[in-house]
Amino acid sequence: MFEDSLIESGGRLKTKRGLTSLISFVIQIGIICVMILIPLIFTEALPRTQLMTFLVAPPPPPPPPPPAAAPVKVVKQIQTDIVNGQLRTPTKIPQKVQMIKEEEAPPPVMASSGVVGGVPGGVPGGQMGGVIGGIISSTPVAVPHVATPQRVRVSAGVTNGLLVKRVQPPYPPLARQARIQGTVVLQAEISKTGDIQNLRLISGHPMLAPAAIEAVKQWKYKPYLLNGEPVEVETTVQVNFTLAGG
Repeated sequence: MFEDSLIESGGRLKTKRGLTSLISFVIQIGIICVMILIPLIFTEALPRTQLMTFLVAPPPPPPPPPPAAAPVKVVKQIQTDIVNGQLRTPTKIPQKVQMIKEEEAPPPVMASSGVVGGVPGGVPGGQMGGVIGGIISSTPVAVPHVATPQRVRVSAGVTNGLLVKRVQPPYPPLARQARIQGTVVLQAEISKTGDIQNLRLISGHPMLAPAAIEAVKQWKYKPYLLNGEPVEVETTVQVNFTLAGG
């Protein structure tokens, strides 16, 4: 320091303070690192009681209190002699058997006129049931009259039972030569007197239909009665044409 103050020696002397400071700083950092690593490496040196308090789990919560016991309901069983809808045999003979006595029905009230169920002191010749009963019994009930229809539809089986005259049609010669056979079905109306009217062809061969229509026009039926009155009937008529040995 004294030399630096002189003019001749100013700036000639070099100090080593920078290197010393750097070395000192490095040594101090190393000491700090060693002090930090020693507790991490040698864990046995740490206080054991403090570590145990850190690692032990907290105790579980206390269990909830038990629920209050429900009151026991005592069911009293009634002894009965009927099991599944049937009377069972009693297990013991009762000490006293009680007799059930039914009261007798009161006798019917006789009115002064002698009518059963009448009012005492009533008028002679009264009616059972009083005034309303007399009105109901004396009023005739009118039965409505159902009008009889003028025409009904009847099956062929029913009309066959009413047939009194049947004319068999002649076999047409051309149909016989052509070996044509079959059934002709006609729609017919039977009048109240049993005559055929309004014939209409439903099905059948054209060579057989004319002969069937001419024959059916001559058929005669009994009148069809409905509610005791004759009515017109609408039905079907079948005429069969069959060749002998065909």
